[in-house]
Amino acid sequence: MKYLRFLLFPFSFIYYLITSIRNFLYDNQILKSYSFSIPIITVGNLSVGGTGKTPQIEYLIALLKDSYKTAVLSRGYKRKSSGFLLINKDNTYVDSGDEPMQYFKKFSNISVAVDEKRARGIQNLLSLKESDVVLLDDAFQHRKVKGSYAILLTKYNDLFIKDFILPVGNLRESRRGAQRANAIVITKCPENLPLKKQEAISKLFNTYNAAVFFSKISYASSIRGINEIAVNELSNYKVLLITGIANPTSLLSFLKSNNVDFDHLEYPDHHNFIEKDILKIKKRYQEIATKNKLILTTEKDFVRLELKLNNLYYLPIKTAFLEEKQQINFDDLILSHIKKYK
Repeated sequence: MKYLRFLLFPFSFIYYLITSIRNFLYDNQILKSYSFSIPIITVGNLSVGGTGKTPQIEYLIALLKDSYKTAVLSRGYKRKSSGFLLINKDNTYVDSGDEPMQYFKKFSNISVAVDEKRARGIQNLLSLKESDVVLLDDAFQHRKVKGSYAILLTKYNDLFIKDFILPVGNLRESRRGAQRANAIVITKCPENLPLKKQEAISKLFNTYNAAVFFSKISYASSIRGINEIAVNELSNYKVLLITGIANPTSLLSFLKSNNVDFDHLEYPDHHNFIEKDILKIKKRYQEIATKNKLILTTEKDFVRLELKLNNLYYLPIKTAFLEEKQQINFDDLILSHIKKYK
């Protein structure tokens, strides 16, 4: 099946032409990009699928929120509203999309907004005096806004430099698009990736003139819901795992490594859980014979399921750099960039 994708090369060439022409028009200012008076940090990828954008945005929020009025702007994928929306306590994920609502609930002293037109969204944030810095979620291909600093993510086991353009591969545009990046973060790395291996991978990106960093997904030591349960106590439970994310592989590996006995119901990324899905989940949960049981999901899915299911928990995650020196260097690059605007 993998090799059959190469029969689609003519379609990839057409896709390549379209995206290359679009980038050419923006690069040569034939199509207008909007710049702003405050730092606009974009986080995104070249590939479709999960590269860890949400935990990377949360890392930046944690880094900036205590020193700067920080705003996150997303298009609000699959939301039912339209136009600009500054999220407040009366909104739900239906209004905003799941990831923006996750940011809003997790961080109390930031602004979170959605707008399918990012330039308009930033203008609204500026007029409301809501921000000193704006984080643009999943916006590497959004050329209408000229971000001041671009962070490009690529998965360790699926580097964009080894991939092809859709539909043969998973790239949204040519690899040359990475030349717009100021920093490239290799995400979802193994816990103990040798320094020599990191150096060898870094050399593969030399042509892009961007700082290269390595990060991993770090899981919390306890799951959260109506209370907290330590991960090392989950072996005493039968767990029904619900995921609606692009790639749950690392989560499955983590649970297995902690001897968690779980059944897995997997749904597509950003899945809209309708009544039929909820009934199926409840039925599967009822069929678990033991009393020591619970439903576990991801932090993003929890936003969509918390009002629909009982005994529901989520496992918090965050991004962490493999080396302390890398974290210091990354933080310094971001903070130094923002200070230029003061």
